[in-house]
Amino acid sequence: MKDKIEDIKQQLENLKIDSLEQLEDFRIQFLSKKGKIQGLFADFKNVAKEEKPKVGQMMNVLKNQAQEIYNDIKENLSSQDVGTDKQMDLTRPVEFSHIGARHPISLVRNEIIEIFNRIGFVISEGPEVEDDFHIFTALNFPPEHPARDMQDTFFIEKDPDIALRTHTSSVQARVMENTKPPIRTISPGRVFRNEAISARAHCIFHQVEGLYVDKNVSFSDLKQTLLYFAKEMFGEETKIRLRPSYFPFTEPSAEMDVSCNICGGKGCNVCKYTGWLEILGCGMVDPNVLTNCGIDAQEYTGFAFGMGVERIAMLKYQVKDLRLFFENDKRFLEQFSGAY
Repeated sequence: MKDKIEDIKQQLENLKIDSLEQLEDFRIQFLSKKGKIQGLFADFKNVAKEEKPKVGQMMNVLKNQAQEIYNDIKENLSSQDVGTDKQMDLTRPVEFSHIGARHPISLVRNEIIEIFNRIGFVISEGPEVEDDFHIFTALNFPPEHPARDMQDTFFIEKDPDIALRTHTSSVQARVMENTKPPIRTISPGRVFRNEAISARAHCIFHQVEGLYVDKNVSFSDLKQTLLYFAKEMFGEETKIRLRPSYFPFTEPSAEMDVSCNICGGKGCNVCKYTGWLEILGCGMVDPNVLTNCGIDAQEYTGFAFGMGVERIAMLKYQVKDLRLFFENDKRFLEQFSGAY
């Protein structure tokens, strides 16, 4: 057995390996389960009892030596391979990485924020899972209002009611609770309503709502603010019109339309051949809302407005199906790679 160990040791010392193929042959010949060294361990049972300690030690040293030789040669050959075959060619043209695109909803949201930032509106944010008071009660929703029904709202808990917010007006309620006027803020965010998904509606969408509370705020201030926004967003030629409407938290209330930028006001299927597109709701803050939030309605007045970001994006980029914003289709999203 000692002679066999010495013979294998001599073979290891005389090895000359120049390639990974030769190294693999070495591994199979000496280190594999059917290799020479493993064969020694198979014959170890035939060694005399008094010789086993010494022979066993010699076998372990031999096995470790073979493994070290294998590891060293493999490391050397791998480094040589990187230095020659895979060496970087500095004369090759640059391979430009493909840069992803910002989502159109993010682009429009940021543009809306920037427009209102320029006239003094700051950003306020709040929780998406909200309580009944801030979603409904503080905003003058009566107990029998249909928005409180399960068909419109995703309720999380009952008694007290906890729900996914249906509008970012809940953020405005929190701002009025904790801030002394003057207040000039916008609250962008994601909202949820229990609606059927279609080309014009979704159960998840994004809003930007604005609030201005101060002394002597008038409907004229609201109109000029929204006209400024429309011209900045859709172009200097854009016109607006305000139609009487109803919201529990504003009085008087209005819907605002902009002239259709797709057909130029001539009429098309997007604007239903009217030449106008509804983009937001607005109005003067109801005195009850100010009182519910701890603001003196005798001293202060205010206006509020809210718009759907998806609706603005559909108009700006002439997208006719709302669902495209949620499908993550790369072919659709890559169209916005040049938009900032």
